[in-house]
Amino acid sequence: MPTVMVVDDRTGIRRLLQEVLQSAGYGVVTAAGGKEAVERISRLAVDLVLLDMKMSGMDGLETLTLLKKIRPDVIVLIMTAYEELEILKEAMHSGASGYISKPFDIYELTDAVARKLRAASA
Repeated sequence: MPTVMVVDDRTGIRRLLQEVLQSAGYGVVTAAGGKEAVERISRLAVDLVLLDMKMSGMDGLETLTLLKKIRPDVIVLIMTAYEELEILKEAMHSGASGYISKPFDIYELTDAVARKLRAASA
């Protein structure tokens, strides 16, 4: 069973995504911010990370860079409410595999996760 890490500084988003992804059959690990995500990914087997871009403390780009240094193979999907082209370009350049716009449709999100994991295992 693939494991997904949800990184968001909002508790409600983390809980919602944890429930949705677990019911879709994934193992789920959560992190309340970039620092916690970096600490956890070095100890846990994670296949895909759903990473919020706008977080207090360490932002999404800094977190993405550190996650990819520790686990270059991990798939990272950016979650952003901000369709800022420059930030998304920088995230893709830093190793993100794609992005999901907030507010997101739960079915679209789980479909995107499934597609990325299938593509990685093909």
